[in-house]
Amino acid sequence: MTMYRWNLIALTAAAIIVITIPLSVVKFNLRHSALIKRTTDPTAEFVGSEACKSCHQPEYQLWKGSHHDHAMAEASEKSVLGDFNDAVFEHRGTRSRFFRREGKFFVHTQGPGGRMGDFEITHTFGWYPLQQYLVPFPGGRLQCLPIAWDSRDQRWYHLYPDDPPDPADWLYWTNAAQNWNGMCAECHSTNLRKNYDLKTDSYRTTWTDIDVGCEACHGPGSRHVKWAELPDMARPAVKNYELAVKTSGLGSRALVELCAPCHSRRAILGDYTHAEADLLDSMLPSLLTGGLYFADGQILEEVYVYGSFTQSKMYHRDVRCSDCHNVHSIKIHKEGNALCLQCHRASEYDAKSHHFHKKKGETGEPIKSPDGKVLFEVGTGAECIQCHMPGRTYMGVDYRLDHSFRIPRPDLSVALGSPNACNRCHVDKTARWADEAVTKWYGPGRRPHYGIALSAGRRQEAGSREDLIRLGGDPLYPVIVRSTALALLGAYPPGEDLDRLLAQVVSDPEALIRRTALDHLNLTDPRRRVELAGPMLYDPVKAVRTQAASMLAGEPSRRLSPDRQSAFQAALKEYIAAMEHSGDFVFGRFNLGNLDVELNQPQAAIENYRAAIKIDDQAYPAKVNLAMLYDRLGQKKEAETLLREVVSAHPQIYDAAYSLGLLLAEQQQYAEAAVYLEKAAAGMPERARVHYNYGLLLQTLKRDRETEGALRRALSLDAGNLDFQYALADFYFKRGMYAQAEQMAVKMIASHPSQRIGHDLLEAIRRQGGRQAGAQ
Repeated sequence: MTMYRWNLIALTAAAIIVITIPLSVVKFNLRHSALIKRTTDPTAEFVGSEACKSCHQPEYQLWKGSHHDHAMAEASEKSVLGDFNDAVFEHRGTRSRFFRREGKFFVHTQGPGGRMGDFEITHTFGWYPLQQYLVPFPGGRLQCLPIAWDSRDQRWYHLYPDDPPDPADWLYWTNAAQNWNGMCAECHSTNLRKNYDLKTDSYRTTWTDIDVGCEACHGPGSRHVKWAELPDMARPAVKNYELAVKTSGLGSRALVELCAPCHSRRAILGDYTHAEADLLDSMLPSLLTGGLYFADGQILEEVYVYGSFTQSKMYHRDVRCSDCHNVHSIKIHKEGNALCLQCHRASEYDAKSHHFHKKKGETGEPIKSPDGKVLFEVGTGAECIQCHMPGRTYMGVDYRLDHSFRIPRPDLSVALGSPNACNRCHVDKTARWADEAVTKWYGPGRRPHYGIALSAGRRQEAGSREDLIRLGGDPLYPVIVRSTALALLGAYPPGEDLDRLLAQVVSDPEALIRRTALDHLNLTDPRRRVELAGPMLYDPVKAVRTQAASMLAGEPSRRLSPDRQSAFQAALKEYIAAMEHSGDFVFGRFNLGNLDVELNQPQAAIENYRAAIKIDDQAYPAKVNLAMLYDRLGQKKEAETLLREVVSAHPQIYDAAYSLGLLLAEQQQYAEAAVYLEKAAAGMPERARVHYNYGLLLQTLKRDRETEGALRRALSLDAGNLDFQYALADFYFKRGMYAQAEQMAVKMIASHPSQRIGHDLLEAIRRQGGRQAGAQ
């Protein structure tokens, strides 16, 4: 759930990576007025699910025994499913034993530092198809054991079977990635308050119901209970039965956003209070980034439905979660294709003329693996979900469906390498074979897909900039797709085209669009920052106004009017609180470090960057920014050490190689600097400034032929750049290549007629060229 941006300027420039979490108030309100406004009465309190039981018996019984009911529990004979009868589990040379002692549950296994020990299990986590177990540690921590119970096959298994993390790794079970308080708790208990203390690095986490109870969705219920306890005739007419959250009569968006605070991959901006008017008041949904989704938007990592469903035609046609799922039991309303046939005509869609597969009961051969194991029985291909909701298995045994409800596109598999539903079953066939089958059945036509532009944008291919700009500005595409396009544009150099797009999208009705635009579209000019981000300090959505405040921190804030200064201070306070709430995550401490840099608080920045690195030693953005800060403070060796660590661990992070090359060049270690700048230029072929700096360095090393090539490459990418034009003209001039130098000087004058440097250079070239001709 991290996002970052690099700003790299000139040979000795600093690299800043940013991880974060209204031009027209009228436009903002277009989106805001569509929301179900929640104003939780501060006197309302959580009363627990048992208080609901007497009046809402049918709903209570549906909920009882559900996944929500079993989300978390104290370890007991009733709640623990795993075998604790001295069961032994061996994995990669480690022998773990599960046993009981005095009515409590224990495991003997590797603990902190890899040392073996006995650990008490105090809580269960989940129910089916797996159950995890929580172990208490100092500082109020609960940690998730990496050995889980397979509830389906009744066995212990390791969540990282092929590559168990090293004890120093962030992913190791006693470290931050497996910490219940920060990673899991908010969605497995009701009225969860994390209560993380930044100064002591400890927790005082509390809840009212240990599981996901009634008030997790309906909000605090004390006022509703008080109203319901009145005699029927004495109950006053009240709004929403005195419930904090409206949950009935909602359209797709409102209902989906009611579920999204848990059923989404996200960054958290604070405890969920049930009073948020907008989803982005408490969280920031993850975009379709490379580590989470395939380029066409299909699920890759565990992303919890929201980002998939909001891409779907279902979502945009007002289909709601409750149309398929019972909201209390979470079970689907009907089994098999009958669920889909609630809306889709059976004669058209549950027919061979549509799916071209045999149904169950028809004669045929199942699909088998090379060793003869049956993978898919006859009739599987006629099931709607097999083609339109192909899933992936997470946590070893948990198969989850992709809720983007897409049409199979094996042609995209051929073009992008993304998976497709056909080859999920037909494992012995190629994507091209599948595409030919689809063409035979449905014809050759294929609708354009945003995955093509996103894939090209991820790789910064030629022409991708224009496609991303078009995608980011087109309101006909899903919001999460447009936001992803805007985020990808953050890796491209600033330009008038991006500035025009930014001016357009900062007033978009969608908060995610506005916030992403602020975060990723580079605004290096402080005046332009104030012009575009200043009005957004009044944005009604927390994620937007706090991002505006973080952008304006430091020098830009001094350009704000007195009225906006107060709005800036209020939003900045919110931003700091949000980052401190997530101070147990890399992105929280990292963003606080970035803010400290802008506020000219270098020591505080160093402490926050170091804290981020302590949480995860592989947090390379924190290392790079800390290196740049050390460089600014004159601590060159410390900066160099950090950058070398990053380049060694992440050779594909070409920006880090670029930064290291710049630092070494600054220290006049030109030969080694050239090695890293060459890597950067090869890895970022569309970055003009990289080629320019590489060319200047090659010129210092007297590698003339390569110098000319690098400078010409920079100029081909940004033909009107005065620095690039001058560098190439100067290169030709100093080598007596006066004709070529004169051509460049003429171009300088044509592109920048008001700049004296072009005129002066042309005069010098002609004067020197004339002398040369006279001498001959």
